[in-house]
Amino acid sequence: MVMSIAVLSDIHGVLPVLDAVLAEPDVLAAELVVVTGDHAAGPMPVEVLDRLVGLGERCLLVRGNADRELVEVARGGESGIEVSDWAGGQLRPDQVELLAGLPHPVRVEVDGFGTVVFCHGTPRDDDEVVLVDTRLSRWAEVFAGLSGSDRVVVCGHTHMPFVRLVDRRLVVNSGSIGMPYGRAGGSWALLRDGQVELRHTEVDLDAAVAAVVAGSAYPDRQAWAEEYVRSANSDADALAAFGPRDGR
Repeated sequence: MVMSIAVLSDIHGVLPVLDAVLAEPDVLAAELVVVTGDHAAGPMPVEVLDRLVGLGERCLLVRGNADRELVEVARGGESGIEVSDWAGGQLRPDQVELLAGLPHPVRVEVDGFGTVVFCHGTPRDDDEVVLVDTRLSRWAEVFAGLSGSDRVVVCGHTHMPFVRLVDRRLVVNSGSIGMPYGRAGGSWALLRDGQVELRHTEVDLDAAVAAVVAGSAYPDRQAWAEEYVRSANSDADALAAFGPRDGR
């Protein structure tokens, strides 16, 4: 039984923001750090994976759709996303094998919560989209394969934090570390004492962008960081873009 968990998601190869979140006292004190997918598809893939692996057994990585895509790229395929095609080519063989072996979903027994299902998109599909305002009938489809004891689901993928009840099941999205929509900085969540807290880490955006530019060889790193690290895309923009994918 785990007593406390810090939940991170969608780092997307942005090391300076990851480091800022990992330095938070409640992240340092958490018994387990769970990262719910899309770890390295961004400008600093090697460095981010090395930092996560360096946390040892205290860190649990869940597979995201972009993690699958990086493996495909590293093995000779294409993702159709420029930064992912570049990032997949940077990975060391051990990092490719790490991503290829990541589980999805993952269940953890957490004090005060019982069984918590950690996933990327949804428990059944790492690329499936559900949003804070997704209709209940769609949620019922998404959760049809869960057991009655799976009362808490923690997901990522859409880069926007929320907590809501779905027909008595608690759903948490911790938001994004590397590509936040609507609010720059690092969004994460803390599960402790039966309570969920959505947290946000402020960062020096000029310094973070500069660190990405200095630490990456991605050709378009400046423009990428200006758009995604600074959160040029609002949550309203993201909801409009993702909305058709949740079946509404």
